[in-house]
Amino acid sequence: MMIWVIIIGMALVTVIPRIIPAFIVDFIQFPDWVNKWLQAIPYAALGALIFPGIMTVVPDQPYIGVVAGIVAILLAWLRIHVILVVLSAILTVFLLTI
Repeated sequence: MMIWVIIIGMALVTVIPRIIPAFIVDFIQFPDWVNKWLQAIPYAALGALIFPGIMTVVPDQPYIGVVAGIVAILLAWLRIHVILVVLSAILTVFLLTI
């Protein structure tokens, strides 16, 4: 019985902070600078997830991942299709490791 109470309690503690903002955000008008800051969060999170992988693509040679990352950034900046950006980064790593 106690296990179920703990499981339900942990579920509520996890779900409540995720659900409340979804309902509150519709009623709040944020200043423009807050909206601009909030729009940057997905890019910052994506960068935080990708950067460690870039640095460890070839553990002894981190410059290979950096070069491939730069290639991907440049192609994405040019608005090349995302599949081609990924394939180009993979090809860059491949060519620099042979």
